[in-house]
Amino acid sequence: MPTSKSISGFQRQADLRFFLSIIAAGLLSFTGVVIETAMNITFPTLMQEFSISTSTVQWITTGYLLILAIVIPTSSYLKQRFAMKRLFLAANLLFLTGTLLDATSASFAQLLFGRLLQGAGTGIALPLMFLIVMEQAPLDKMGLMMGAAMLVCALAPAVGPSVGGYIVSTFGWRMIFIALLPVLLFSLAAGTYAIRQSSDYGPRPFDSRGLILLGAAFTAFLLLTSYLHDLLSEPLLLALLLLLTIFSLLLFVRQEKRLLQRGAHPLLNITILRHKAFTLSAMGLLCFQFVCLGIGFLLPNFSQIVQGETAFTAGCILLPGCIVGAMFAPVSGRIYDSLGARKPLLTGSALLLLSLLLFQFAIPEVGTLGLTAIYVLFAMGQGLSVGNILTYGLSALPKAIRADGNAFCNTVQQLAGAVGTSIPAAIVAACQQSTQSLAPATSLGTSRAFLLLLFVGLLQALCMSVALRRASAPHHSGNEH
Repeated sequence: MPTSKSISGFQRQADLRFFLSIIAAGLLSFTGVVIETAMNITFPTLMQEFSISTSTVQWITTGYLLILAIVIPTSSYLKQRFAMKRLFLAANLLFLTGTLLDATSASFAQLLFGRLLQGAGTGIALPLMFLIVMEQAPLDKMGLMMGAAMLVCALAPAVGPSVGGYIVSTFGWRMIFIALLPVLLFSLAAGTYAIRQSSDYGPRPFDSRGLILLGAAFTAFLLLTSYLHDLLSEPLLLALLLLLTIFSLLLFVRQEKRLLQRGAHPLLNITILRHKAFTLSAMGLLCFQFVCLGIGFLLPNFSQIVQGETAFTAGCILLPGCIVGAMFAPVSGRIYDSLGARKPLLTGSALLLLSLLLFQFAIPEVGTLGLTAIYVLFAMGQGLSVGNILTYGLSALPKAIRADGNAFCNTVQQLAGAVGTSIPAAIVAACQQSTQSLAPATSLGTSRAFLLLLFVGLLQALCMSVALRRASAPHHSGNEH
């Protein structure tokens, strides 16, 4: 039986191996987000090449995010159970294998399986990058290094759509994966050399039953939302998926409560939901993620199918807004610290609602330039909101369970992103099944999906308004982005 490994006397130092460790894990996380956003541009091409529907092709993103949502809750256990270098190697090799499968895909099933492997790799690598910073960065450089790690995640969505669109238009969609292979190999070499162990690890009990129940609930729910239009004609299957979702969630809650009562470590500590400000903040964060992924799916496909733009032009619709979002990443926390939570978060919600209202009038009348400008407004609201909502929500929790709150938010945020892709895709697919030709049917479906996003935006603003009622003075609890 493997024994625990004790690490003592680790010295925090910003040396070459530390920076190479951050670069290695950061490149893996960056690559995961780049492919996630780049693949949205390829959907019309993939639909034509593999003869699949909109509700099927969206699983390229939904399946990836589903695996992320299932793997991320295990990050705390994995960190305590395995050495950092072994985790990194597993993440990189999973992602590399998935990328090779996708680059050589002869079928949609192979492409999807490769994306699921990439999701598992990213689900391990993303928490690992922040863990290396928290455990190994010099304390006087902690804020700078956390900001740099956040910037990695913020820049990737800016690169993905435009670069992906250019590659698809010029070389074909497979080149998206081929072009990233040298980056992954460099990451593998750097991480193998540089990553060090800074904390104890060894055998730990694992909540395997909780993970199975959570995975079953998430999968059933996403199948339900993705194929709702088709399932309406199959009421028995619809009822079975609904019952499986509810039953799995109830059993999961019972399992986690039982572990807490025994003093064991549950997969997710659901007692955090007893704190009203945290729960409302988490809901606001999830609504923002839902809208973000929904827009990221709808705009590039509308641009290509309805407006007849190239994949590169469609990808560029999101580029200026993503750049604005990346610029907000390092400064949004400072705005929060100086002005308090109320002003930046309510301003972010107002910009969200304004952009969604403008989209109601813009689709299908406004061209590419107008859609790009509206998306910049949305990105400004997102930049002011997302990291700061997490900071505010976590500050409402007792310090002892803030890590549980962070794990909960990271998990359901991925699920919200998956649902934010699957439901708009299902709405568009339902309209495309009408007797109209593809372009007007897609335009109608896009308009209806944006109406749903507006409703979710209103819910987000309501959650944050209630959560912020007691927030008047600036919080100085430290940014926990």
